[in-house]
Amino acid sequence: MNPAPDPYERPSSVPWRELAGRRIFLTGGTGFVGCNLLEAYTRAWDRDGLGGRISVLTRHPEAFRIKAPALAGHPSVEVLQGDLADCDFGATTWDMVIHAAVEYGEPLELLEHNLQATRHVLDLVRRWGASRVLFTSSGAVYGPQSPSLGHIDEVYGGAPPLVGSSAYGKAKRAAELLGLLHGDRHGHAFLIARGFAFLGPWLPLDGSGAVGNFIGDALAGRPIRVKGDGRPYRSYLYGEDLADWLWTILLRGAHGRPYNVGSGEAISIAELARRVRGLLAPDLEVQITLEPGQGASPRYVPSVERACLELGLTPRVGLDEAILRTARWNCDRPRPDKGLP
Repeated sequence: MNPAPDPYERPSSVPWRELAGRRIFLTGGTGFVGCNLLEAYTRAWDRDGLGGRISVLTRHPEAFRIKAPALAGHPSVEVLQGDLADCDFGATTWDMVIHAAVEYGEPLELLEHNLQATRHVLDLVRRWGASRVLFTSSGAVYGPQSPSLGHIDEVYGGAPPLVGSSAYGKAKRAAELLGLLHGDRHGHAFLIARGFAFLGPWLPLDGSGAVGNFIGDALAGRPIRVKGDGRPYRSYLYGEDLADWLWTILLRGAHGRPYNVGSGEAISIAELARRVRGLLAPDLEVQITLEPGQGASPRYVPSVERACLELGLTPRVGLDEAILRTARWNCDRPRPDKGLP
């Protein structure tokens, strides 16, 4: 893989100096979103001398230290062991909160646990007097996207149907409303970021996301398998852009106003597989596993016009470069964390 040009010729959109001396509380800090948030924060802390601190709540501190030793050991990062439901933080307070944790499982437990976690976060926000809360929601709140709708925007009136498989989207939508009402009553800003699909460092190469599996297949020299008919459309925002967007929404977003977070550049799953092959392993075969009409929902592509016009956010890393950088990061990185949360 040839070296890719530095995508950060344009300055970051994040007004980092506003975080100088601030204490930030982060849930979900050990996953893909959280690690990218921490990467951006620690770089800014080193570069700009922010002097603040970010506290990461996790049930498995040692696993996180093994997975990401540079992040867990950074002087700006405090790793806290515990669960939102039963943590006692004593007299400690935080100025801002990022709630990026998510629980998975059977539909009923998924819905209950995610709403309970959000309630606990909001109770802490009230106790601490935190001024701003960022909630990482999801494009799943919109429900199935019509194939005739090229890009779905924040005012789309659709919603997931009332079936068990929609529990994740329903939980996110309910948590949005809960946070909005809580902010209205208690006077803090509740910021909503509806994430779509991403790639970049910390992306699992054996998870549920198509692009991660395609890159994993290519790096292992296996045929690149499309688990479906390849016709659905997706779009992908690079992890470092994702982090910049989320930090900007935390600091500049309007209370209760959702912002789509993703790329508007649509690509079919089959073309994505061919793109990964062409960039990483041209000799490999792309295998389509299902007949046409079988597989995932037809489109999952956001309109990001609101984030662009109101917050000045645009992707800085194109898809090809993002694929190359994700592959290179996985090739260069030791893998002590296999099987860890």
